[in-house]
Amino acid sequence: MKYLLIGAAALSLTTPVFADSDTTVDADTVLATVNGTDVTLGHVIALRERLPAQFQQLDDATLYQGMLDQVIQQQVLADAATPSKATEIGKENEVRAYLASREIDRLSSEPVSDEALQAAYDAEYGNMEAQPEFNASHILVETEEEAQALIEALDGGADFAELAQEKSTGPSGPNGGQLGWFGPGMMVPEFENAVAGMEPGEVSAPVQTQFGWHVIKLNETRDQDVPELDEVKAELEAMVRNAAVEAEVDRLTGEADISRSEVEIDPALIRQTDLLEE
Repeated sequence: MKYLLIGAAALSLTTPVFADSDTTVDADTVLATVNGTDVTLGHVIALRERLPAQFQQLDDATLYQGMLDQVIQQQVLADAATPSKATEIGKENEVRAYLASREIDRLSSEPVSDEALQAAYDAEYGNMEAQPEFNASHILVETEEEAQALIEALDGGADFAELAQEKSTGPSGPNGGQLGWFGPGMMVPEFENAVAGMEPGEVSAPVQTQFGWHVIKLNETRDQDVPELDEVKAELEAMVRNAAVEAEVDRLTGEADISRSEVEIDPALIRQTDLLEE
């Protein structure tokens, strides 16, 4: 998107000229002509639809000038390009990808019915029970002997957070070893199993994981309630739309007249770009 940024920056030096109020403007309205090729309002509109989100946030005047400059620059470069098999094949791929993307966008914008949303919620959360969550701190050291020495120091009245700040090699050490809240599957199994068997306020025996040896203190526990439908509505809508797109792709593929050649191809040939120059 470098060209768009160049065009946007040029706004301080150029002022767009707008059509008179009684002039008919449509997608075929010519905004510029480059080496005999017209650049129309339709080209700019189509380009805006494909812009990344960060550019969509720009104001219309900035977008208009930046995109017009970009299309002009693209046409200049396209005119300078040397025609080849590679460029023709690349154009075919770009057109195919563009049309497919448009169709996916159309399918993804279809409204999700309340029935489909409820069915997705029931499938995802209908049988879910409240999950336990843990708030724990830990001190990570390299050896079991170091971990055991820490436990002995804690038994003697040492402060857990101070020991973590002084001894822990983990990233939570400077914060007193605090890990915050986490649920099932968020920690490595050895760590999770140790925490699940502890009571709040308890300090574990040395626990070995792939990261080293841990001394764990369980601070609190709570149950994570099953979310209400409204809390996960956006997530479920995305799931339903993705499923609808996949189903439509499968349907279209199944109905299409597709015949795959039985020619034997060495997969390594996909890297031989010189074949495009033959």
